[in-house]
Amino acid sequence: MGLKHGWLDNAVRCPSPNFGERPAGAVVSLIVLHNISLPPGEFATQAVTDFFLNRLDAAAHPYFAEICDLQVSAHFYIARDGALTQFVNTDQRAWHAGQSCWQGRENCNDFSIGIELAGSDDTPFAAAQYATLWPLIEALRQRYPITAIAGHSDVAPGRKTDPGPCFDWPAVAVRHPDLCLP
Repeated sequence: MGLKHGWLDNAVRCPSPNFGERPAGAVVSLIVLHNISLPPGEFATQAVTDFFLNRLDAAAHPYFAEICDLQVSAHFYIARDGALTQFVNTDQRAWHAGQSCWQGRENCNDFSIGIELAGSDDTPFAAAQYATLWPLIEALRQRYPITAIAGHSDVAPGRKTDPGPCFDWPAVAVRHPDLCLP
């Protein structure tokens, strides 16, 4: 797995319009992990892709009508089968964390990479997802001076709960003992 010009060579590219430039001098030092299921509790990859590309059909599900006008994205999405999709160049600012703060720094989108995993707070993640996540983290660490990995719940406490209690934080700690974790 290698990142060339901000694009991972083995990910499916689906460029989202929901991104911006990072502020001048911003250094990518944080990975933020999320979970997503659309509609809630269902793991349809196409719905997530459509959501990040601003083409979610509001009539397809009542929940979609509530969120179809949101403009959000993540750098990466890992499906239940481990398939990896990249929506935003890692040198760009994806819109994944919203109002957020990590270790006193506001606006985590400015200095983070967002990774969405197909899942929910009460569903264990699949082994195939971890098999994709581990080398993805390594590739990001080779390109950026990553010092921490946090959950969305850690950068937006009280507002977000993902990646949820089923995420295997001990495995992250074993693989990356030098990183700051929640």
